[in-house]
Amino acid sequence: MKKKYLSVNSNYVLYKTEELLDAASNRYKITVQIANRAKRRRYEDIDLLEEVTLKPIVRAVLEMAEEISQPEIISD
Repeated sequence: MKKKYLSVNSNYVLYKTEELLDAASNRYKITVQIANRAKRRRYEDIDLLEEVTLKPIVRAVLEMAEEISQPEIISD
């Protein structure tokens, strides 16, 4: 069973990735965090029967970039 994903503007994802890496003090650590979040999200989505909108790695990058740009989310 092949999953269908929505296409996202790759330039936007690239921009958000660069923004995330620029904000991080340790590029390796943030890369591992993104990978772990994507892996966790991937296994959470297995149980869902609905179509997945974004690939887990893209979703993880966008979520983490949003969290860094909005510190009030993290402080809660």
